[in-house]
Amino acid sequence: MITGKHERASHMLPNWGLQALQGRGPVKLTQPNATWQALPAGKSDAIFFDDDLPGFGLRIRAGGKRTWIIQYRVGAKQRRLTLGTVDKLNADQARKAAKGRLARVELGGDPQQEKHEARAAAGHTVGKLVEDYLARRHHETGKDPLRKSSYEATELYLQKHWKPLHGLQASKVDRSTIASRLTAIEAQISSVTAARARVALSSMFAWAIGQGIVNSNPVIGTNKPPEPKARDRVLLNTEIADIWASCRDDNFGRIVKLLLLTGARRDEIGDLTWSEIDLELDFIKLPPERTKNGRAHFVPLAPIAAAILKSVPRRARADRAIEYLFGEGQGGFSGWSKAKAGLDRRINKARTEAAAAPGTPQHITDWRLHDLRRTVATVMADNLGVLPHVIEAVLNHVSGHKAGVAGVYNRATYEREVRAALALWADHVRTVVEGGARKVVPLRA
Repeated sequence: MITGKHERASHMLPNWGLQALQGRGPVKLTQPNATWQALPAGKSDAIFFDDDLPGFGLRIRAGGKRTWIIQYRVGAKQRRLTLGTVDKLNADQARKAAKGRLARVELGGDPQQEKHEARAAAGHTVGKLVEDYLARRHHETGKDPLRKSSYEATELYLQKHWKPLHGLQASKVDRSTIASRLTAIEAQISSVTAARARVALSSMFAWAIGQGIVNSNPVIGTNKPPEPKARDRVLLNTEIADIWASCRDDNFGRIVKLLLLTGARRDEIGDLTWSEIDLELDFIKLPPERTKNGRAHFVPLAPIAAAILKSVPRRARADRAIEYLFGEGQGGFSGWSKAKAGLDRRINKARTEAAAAPGTPQHITDWRLHDLRRTVATVMADNLGVLPHVIEAVLNHVSGHKAGVAGVYNRATYEREVRAALALWADHVRTVVEGGARKVVPLRA
């Protein structure tokens, strides 16, 4: 509802000042009378409304400031919106602006609210959005934390790869801008990086929609950069033996051996804390916030794995609230790439010095730490007779037999079967790295 001609707040003055000066009835606000109109005696603030356009007015304050305004009502609330000052916006321009905004009021709009929202949106650049989103998802302090590795990857993509967009207003970033940047990332780095950067940005904008910061996700509809096919690398027994033999008695060496013996994920072992280990009963208990699927994970320890954990020196670290087994900085183990490269060099040097038999590759190639996990599952299934649902329990997977409705009702952890499977696997590893016969009988499928 438009107000101003017959309805005013109690401290507002009627149009008498203009009418008296003009010496006639209805008055239309013009640049001349807006410029020389004075405040009535004893008043420090007054609004003179235009009789030609209800709701359009001139506000004069003590000190000489003169601004064009519109006044209208939304439900029971009266709204007032400043259009601009008289010296920057002439009467014709102000009248035109007032007509447009008052027309929106008639259609159910609220120009004042729209102005507030626009101002808030202008303050939300992509860079500010990244800052707020990362604070929300921080793996230690966020209200909706990611796992440490996921957070670090997300931070890298948003802070580094999307940095050229940080100065843009978040609500005005469009699909073409995103697509252009994705093309640049793919050309300059790789399609894998582009694909994962796209996922990180899309997740951030989806969160921003829920926060009311933006109204749409500009990533939707952009082409997905091609990702490589899923890896199927399973390590040979000779490779397992060489990796084991080349592991030093240090943090990384112990981590690699534990990854091989447990089938756990890299960061589950790299960020292991003393509170997650029970060395008397020989098991690791990972809380939900430390696993990829958000489910607690029980990892029984074969004697060889327990012995490795018992060999880790426990150092007092007063600067930490959490006692990590591995690593020197503020978190768990870091420096994965450098440590892995050093391990590869030692493996290849040992192979060269041993003059590998004909047909045996002189260098170990194209293997990753995650291949240890795949190797555990594959050998358990193909060679050791471990049933699929037990392998899934070993890996803490929720696919297959525990997916969907089945997973809702089947809460079994198969602790006994998992312990037997890992004991069998540890015995297999022992025979590979030390030689000799197996001590544990393979399970029947």
